[in-house]
Amino acid sequence: MSAVVGIDLGGSKIALGLVDADNTILSRRRMDTNAEAGLDSVITRIAEQVDSLRGDLPASQDITAVGIGAPGPVDHIRGDLLTLVNLPGISNSPFRRVLSGRLGRPVALDHDAKVAALGEFHFGAGSNRDSMIYIVIGTGVGAAIIYQGELIYGESNSAGESGHMTVDPNGHACHCGSRGCLEAYASGPALSRHYAAATGEEISGAQVNERAQAGDRAALQVLAQAGRALGIAVASLAMTLNIELFVIGGSVAQAGDLLLNPARESLLGYAFQSVSARVQVRASQLGEDGAIVGAAWLARARSRLG
Repeated sequence: MSAVVGIDLGGSKIALGLVDADNTILSRRRMDTNAEAGLDSVITRIAEQVDSLRGDLPASQDITAVGIGAPGPVDHIRGDLLTLVNLPGISNSPFRRVLSGRLGRPVALDHDAKVAALGEFHFGAGSNRDSMIYIVIGTGVGAAIIYQGELIYGESNSAGESGHMTVDPNGHACHCGSRGCLEAYASGPALSRHYAAATGEEISGAQVNERAQAGDRAALQVLAQAGRALGIAVASLAMTLNIELFVIGGSVAQAGDLLLNPARESLLGYAFQSVSARVQVRASQLGEDGAIVGAAWLARARSRLG
C-alpha cells in the first residue's frame, strides 16, 4: 500500500502529514516557514521532512506523491506561487516543479482554501454531498466552490474570493480598498478591531472568541455582527449558485454557534425562503487536518492524471 504526504504551507508554519490509503494521518511534522530565507531553503527543509516521514513507513512501502495547499494567489495548473505579499521570499516561483525535482516524486499544488475544501468534501462535513461551498475565516476570508464533485476556478482562477463580497455598501473600510467587505467584519483582525472600538481594549481575534465563550457581552456582540455579515454572504452565494451546503472553517470558525447561529438567522432575510430553508451552515469537521488530508487527496488524484 502506498502513502502520500499532504502539506499545509502557511505564512508562519508548515505542517506535513503522512497519509495512508485509508486517508489516516499516520505521522506528522511541523516547522517554521522562514520564507525570508528564500526558495531553496524552504524546498530543502520540506524535502528533509518528507524524507523523515518516509522513515516512518515499513521498508516495503514508499511515498508515491506529495500534495501542497499554499496561500494564494497560485497557478494551480503549473504549480507556481504568484505574488505572495506575506511570503516574499518564495513569491513568483515554480514551487511545485522545484520540489518535485528535489524529491523525485509527483507534486500537486493548489490554493490552501481549495485544498482544505477537498478534505472536508471527501472526508469531513461534506462527505455525503455532491456540491459544497467551503468558507475559511482566519486572518483573511476565502472560499472554495465544489460543484458536482469538481472545484470551480472561474475564468481567471479567482472563483471563491468571498472575503471581498460586499455585505454593507456603507460599511467599514477594507484593506483591499473597497468598503463593507465580509473580511472587514468576520476575519480575526476585524474581530480585534471591532472589540477595541467597543471597549477601548486591544486583544486578538482568538481572545475575542475566548471572551465570548466566557460570556463577555462586547465579544458576543462582535461575533454576532460577524455572523450576520457571514449570513449575508452565504445568502448571496446560495441565491447565485444554488448550492445548499456551506462548511465554515478556519480559526474564527472555532467560535462555533456563537458565529454560526447569527449567520443562519441572517441568511433567512437575504435569500428567497425557498432557497434559504434548504441551506445548511455547518462547522468544519476536520479543522486544521482538512488541509493535510485534502492535499493528500489532491496528490493521489493529480498523480493518477499524470
